[in-house]
Amino acid sequence: MNQDFISPINTQTWSNGRHPVRCVRVIQETWDVRTFCFTAESPLLFFFKPGQFVTLELEIEGQTVMRSYTIASSPSVPYSFSITVKRVPGGEVSNWLHDNLNEGDALAVHGPVGNFNCIDFPNDKVLLLSGGVGITPVMSMARWWFDTNADVDIHFVHSARTPKDLVFYRELQHMDSRLNNIHLSLICERTDIGETWSGFKGYLNGSMLALIAPDYMEREIFCCGPNPYMRAVRTLLQNSGFPMEHYHEESFGATPVDVAEGVEEQARDAVELAEELERTEDRLTVSFQDSDLQVDIMPGETLHSAAAQVGLHIPKACGMGICGTCKVQVVKGDVTMDHNGGITDEDIADGYVLSCCSVPQGNVEVAF
Repeated sequence: MNQDFISPINTQTWSNGRHPVRCVRVIQETWDVRTFCFTAESPLLFFFKPGQFVTLELEIEGQTVMRSYTIASSPSVPYSFSITVKRVPGGEVSNWLHDNLNEGDALAVHGPVGNFNCIDFPNDKVLLLSGGVGITPVMSMARWWFDTNADVDIHFVHSARTPKDLVFYRELQHMDSRLNNIHLSLICERTDIGETWSGFKGYLNGSMLALIAPDYMEREIFCCGPNPYMRAVRTLLQNSGFPMEHYHEESFGATPVDVAEGVEEQARDAVELAEELERTEDRLTVSFQDSDLQVDIMPGETLHSAAAQVGLHIPKACGMGICGTCKVQVVKGDVTMDHNGGITDEDIADGYVLSCCSVPQGNVEVAF
């Protein structure tokens, strides 16, 4: 990296949007987990809130595929960022990254976005809970506090299947050994033949948590991992009377709990609504200015659905207003948007919406 690249005159700051980047390093973390490091084609400072994520725009077998991954690195190392990806059976994108993404390859990323972060929920005592590759967002937080010498008391509790599955093992040990305000506890579900393990064994439970962090009721808790892991943590905390307003979990890619619980009722309501709408003539018109196309839709349909009906492909990854990939600008008319943190207040003020969760309230025009 030359001096012209890091010159303050030439350097820009990252903001939510589409950015060309290049993979500059691939690190084998464990037998099935790799870290991919990226830097910008033009000088760029990757400032973000630890815990946020980006959406990769990939070309796989001739198709554009969008997939979101949490940033594992810290904004304290600002000229690059990294994601850490686990190979999984049947994982279309994760396995493609392992098999095809190499140092020097170029791609585009969208972001950063996400409400799950340690900046918006400050506390001088925190508890980081992670399972498997879900360690990535809380690792970003821990790296941030470590690099900035923050006056934060941190209990970091990470669970893995076996010792060979522990991601960032040596780095975690290094952080724990260097600072007395970082307390590391590792839990392995089991050990394979020939493996030795002197740490906690089994699954995280109430008595284990009380032993690791006796004052966990006083801490801000950040949790990420497989859905069964997060459900177990929520149940554990709720049963112990923990004030859940101080509990935060990475929800990207998972169905929100309240949505999952009400899905059957919503399905019945949707059928009734569809039957009612079939009888109404109150259709709405959505016009796409750049494409010179328009479509009549039923009330309640989203802008993304409207675009699809006339053959327009608005990029989308999560479908729940989290990733920010499907952002478009409404230039005329009103919509209601039920997003989950994938768009900034500044973008909203400029007329931008997330098409996957924006429903026209009348005739609208979209710049797309």
